[in-house]
Amino acid sequence: MQATGLSAAQRRAMAAIGFAWLAAGISKYAGGADLLTFGLSTVALAGLAWLVALGTDSLGHRLGPGATGVLQSTLGNLPELFVVIFALRAGETVVAQTSILGSLFANALLVLGLVIVAGARAADDGVMRFRRRLPNDTATLLLLAVFIIVLIGLSVGTRDRAAPDVETISAIGAVLLLLVYGAWLAPYLRSDHPVDVGSHGAGGPALGLAPTLILLAVAGVGAAFVSEWFIAALDPSIRSLHISKSFAGLVIVAIAGNAVENFAGISLAAKGRSDLAISVVKNSVAQIAVFLFPALVLISLLFATTLTFAIAPVYIGALLITAIAVWQITGDGEAFAFEGWALISLYAMLAVLTFYE
Repeated sequence: MQATGLSAAQRRAMAAIGFAWLAAGISKYAGGADLLTFGLSTVALAGLAWLVALGTDSLGHRLGPGATGVLQSTLGNLPELFVVIFALRAGETVVAQTSILGSLFANALLVLGLVIVAGARAADDGVMRFRRRLPNDTATLLLLAVFIIVLIGLSVGTRDRAAPDVETISAIGAVLLLLVYGAWLAPYLRSDHPVDVGSHGAGGPALGLAPTLILLAVAGVGAAFVSEWFIAALDPSIRSLHISKSFAGLVIVAIAGNAVENFAGISLAAKGRSDLAISVVKNSVAQIAVFLFPALVLISLLFATTLTFAIAPVYIGALLITAIAVWQITGDGEAFAFEGWALISLYAMLAVLTFYE
């Protein structure tokens, strides 16, 4: 399979991302204004997420839609992973927790909604159609994660005898989620079938295998640095902007790390490639809920500040409604444009509420 090479627009975008990353680093280490470092780091974070999406899209030409979705969601979560780790190291529990939740909400509501709107408009009859297995699997995994979160939330909220052991209970819940994710992932990938070149578009992947791997490595290292700069500039910046840490994590980090990253899913839906578009987004939702979140709960045990599944009641309610909405809208293998707009509206309402917290 021959690589097609990068377009002129892609090369310009890569140059702009490199400039934003360099400018953020200079601002950080040269003592620039925290707000400037925060803004440049946010732009660089979004750009690096796009680079990851570009690299995984090239790899995706060699794989089936399921494997491509898993790969993109795994690598695409690198920026969020680093943001949370550096937030925990800095003792920013609210930012760490809301960054994960924001990634989940952004993918399950905002990005999925945009994918459905684009896919429905691309369909001749105005109905986006796709295979039902992944949406139903995602709903099951998401409901499992929500069950554990609701259970722990009720325990902490009512201050029952289990509440003081929330860290231990969260760790056990994290292990269970990871085991279930592994049990789902292996047969899911085995049931996948490679997609021919035509279904991915003419011309093959944008990059060869070696350049793709180099691009992903560079994007991953760059994301690690810029995440640290972002967290370091966070506190003074949100005071200057008069926004909450919850809004910064739930909206700013989520959109920077997910909406741009999953632009590929929206583009695929607009081209009528519904199964691949749904695979990219749905795998992100499943992986955040039952892989990234529990993995970070366990990783946090290495820090003085730990991450648990005990979250604010308003987010517990939002997660439960999100899980039900995702199952209701995509479980039958078809979706209308208004259903996409409904998901987008749910995310917008959540963002507005968080802004006023």
